[in-house]
Amino acid sequence: MDTSVVDVPERERYEVSVGGELAGFVQYRVEPGVIAFVHTEIESGHEGKGLGGTLVKHALDDARRRQLRVRPFCPFVRGYIAKHSDDYADLVDDRERFEL
Repeated sequence: MDTSVVDVPERERYEVSVGGELAGFVQYRVEPGVIAFVHTEIESGHEGKGLGGTLVKHALDDARRRQLRVRPFCPFVRGYIAKHSDDYADLVDDRERFEL
């Protein structure tokens, strides 16, 4: 199945779709120079397939591309960064540092 992740700014979230069907999203808030990730949700039936990781990786890579600092308020995003700290810990806003 074809998996895609897109930013949907009017909904303030990145969405992951599988075969054209919405499978989940990560909600965010943007301030000048900073993106705060506040909630991640994967639809039932799509859980346990790695889509959350795919979604968050895309969102973090996009934050880097846009030169935004990250505030990982969402526990899933925070856990993903901790698990992949070599790749993403440098994005975390200094005001939101946590144990990695």
